[in-house]
Amino acid sequence: MFVQLLANGLVTGSVIALAAAGVSIVYGILRLVNFAYGDYMTFGAFMGILFNVKLDLPIVPAAMLAMAATAVLSVALELVLWRPLRAKSAGFMSLFLVSVGLALVLRHVIYLVAGPQPRTYAVNPYKVYVIGSARLSGAQGIAIVVATIGIVLVGLLIARTGVGRMMRALADDLPLAAIAGVRTGRVILAAWIVSGLLAGLAGVLAGLVQTSFDPQLGFSLLLPIFAAVVMGGIGSVYGALAGGLALGLAMELSTWPELAGGVNPTYKPVVAFAALVCVLLVRPQGLFGRARVV
Repeated sequence: MFVQLLANGLVTGSVIALAAAGVSIVYGILRLVNFAYGDYMTFGAFMGILFNVKLDLPIVPAAMLAMAATAVLSVALELVLWRPLRAKSAGFMSLFLVSVGLALVLRHVIYLVAGPQPRTYAVNPYKVYVIGSARLSGAQGIAIVVATIGIVLVGLLIARTGVGRMMRALADDLPLAAIAGVRTGRVILAAWIVSGLLAGLAGVLAGLVQTSFDPQLGFSLLLPIFAAVVMGGIGSVYGALAGGLALGLAMELSTWPELAGGVNPTYKPVVAFAALVCVLLVRPQGLFGRARVV
C-alpha cells in the first residue's frame, strides 16, 4: 500500500512540478501571478484530445503538438495582452485581475467549443506496469516517464544554456540586465514559450493521470500549483520543481491508513496547504528561496 501511494505521489507531484515551474519562470522575470495558467493547461489538454482522438495520432506526437499549440497561445497573449499592459505601467494588482478575467474567458471558450462532457485520451486502459508492489496504469506510466524527462530538461535549460542564464539574469534584476545588453524582449518571449510548453505538457499529463477530464481540469489543480511555487521559493524554478514533487507525495501519502487511519482523499488539497504552512514556518522564504533584508 505504501509503495503504491508513493508511486501515485510521484505521478501527481511530477505533473504539479512541471506546471509550477512554468508559473515560476514567468513570475521570476515579470512578477506576474498568472491566475490563467491552469486554463493554459486545460487548453493544452484539449489540444491533445484534438490530435490524439480526433486526428488519431499516437499520444506522444499528440502531446508534442499540444505543447506547441499552447506555446503559441502563450506567446500570442504576451504580444496582444501582457506586453501592452506593461507598456502602460499596469501595476501588480491590475495584472493579477486581468489574469483572473483571462482565466474565465479561456475556460468558457473551451466550454463553448468542446462542451462540458468528460474527455478521455485514446490510450490502452488495460495496460499495467508492475514495479515491485506498485501497479501503474499505462497512462500513469507514460505520465511519470515523460514528466521526469521534462523536469530534467527544464533543469538543464535553466542551468546550462545561454537562454537559461539570461532568464536568471532578468529574474535577478531586469533593468540591470537591460543595461548590460541583454535583449529583454526576446528573453521574455522565450520565457513565455517555455512556460507555454510546460503548461501544454502538464495539461496532457494531468488528463492522462485523471483518466477523464473536463474544462475544469486546470482550475482544479491551480491551488496546489501555486502552493508548490510558494513552498519551493517564489521565483525559483528549482524550488517549484521540488515543491511540486513534495506536495504530490504529501497529498498521496496522507491517505495511507497506517497514518491514524489516513485522510479522506477529498481533503488532499488541505494536506497540500498544511505541508506548505509547515515549510514556511521553518523557512519563510521557501525551500530554495533567498531571504531578503528590507
